[in-house]
Order: sequence, then structure tokens, then C-alpha cells
Amino acid sequence: MSLKHKANIVNDEEMRRAIVRISHEIVERNRGVKDVGLIGIRRRGVPLAERIRDHIQSFEGLEVPVGTLDISLYRDDLQMLAAHPLVRPTEIPFAIDDRIIVLVDDVLYTGRTVRAALDAVMDFGRPRVIQLAVLVDRGHRELPIRADYVGKNVPTSRREVVKVKLKETDEHDGVDIEEMADEDPHGRGDISQIGGGAA
Repeated sequence: MSLKHKANIVNDEEMRRAIVRISHEIVERNRGVKDVGLIGIRRRGVPLAERIRDHIQSFEGLEVPVGTLDISLYRDDLQMLAAHPLVRPTEIPFAIDDRIIVLVDDVLYTGRTVRAALDAVMDFGRPRVIQLAVLVDRGHRELPIRADYVGKNVPTSRREVVKVKLKETDEHDGVDIEEMADEDPHGRGDISQIGGGAA
């Protein structure tokens, strides 16, 4: 499958403002951050969670703990992946029982990544509540999941791919839309994994 660039929809300054806004919304909604923990979904959800932590610390003077979550073994398409899928470490260096957990990811799409993340988190304990923060919501949900905090809502077609780029992983910040140059033989497909997550 080949892709062609269609548009840049978020530049570095717009991304910074979106992350700052999400950080403020997390504080306001939870009346502070006393019981809040951030968990980034690998891969790009992790640096986004770390940026949110840094912004919250800058205006609240408090450091929110951050964990990283790999959901590879919880995916509902695991049998369609390689025989030995690459599993990266999950690191949650704080107790999640009775805590407000904010899952952080780059793109919310079908909802299947988030469902897998919920299953993974519940294996670590019983949070008081789980919230979801995403940089981009591109629609096309297949499960009844919605984000509590959204940087940007982007209407897309299934022929389009949302590619989030971060300095930590891609050397610069931005969000692009690319389009499939060839017809998808199945009419749908999980194309959002290409640089954009399939949340």
C-alpha cells in the first residue's frame, strides 16, 4: 500500500497549545492532581504523557507520576500479527488502586487500542476512574469509546492515514494526513497504525 501526502493539519505550535490545553483540562476536571496518574500507550502516547506531566508541573508545582503501557498482548487482532510480536516493557511505577488514571495516546480511531489498554490497566489494580486523553480524534469508532480530552477533532475517511510526529520519536512535531494511493481491497483495514496509532 502506497501513501501520498495530503495535508499538514497541526504544526508544532498548534500541537504545543493543544497539549497545554489538555493539561489544564485534566487539572480542572479533577480539581487538582493529587490522585492523578498518567499512563502513556506505547509508542507516541508515552512522550505525550511526559509532556502533559511537564506542563502540569510548570503551573501546579506538582509532579504527576507517569507510566508506560504496552498493549501488544491484549490486542483483539493478536492472532493476525507475527508469530512472535514485539512486546515492549510496561512500566507503571506507582499504585493505581483508587487513583484517577489518565490514559494518553496520539490518535483515537476505532477504539480497539483503548479497549486493549483498559484490559491491561485493570490487570494492575482497580483505579477509581479511568479517563482518556488523545491528541487527535479521527472518528470511525467501532466500539463505544470516547475521549475525555481531545487536542483536535479531525474528520477523516478510511482511505486516509493520520500520522502524528513528535520530536522524541520523529525529530519534529506535527500531524499530517496521508491518503492511500491504491484501493484498499477490504474497504477498511487498520491503516492508522502507520505512524498514527489505532486507538
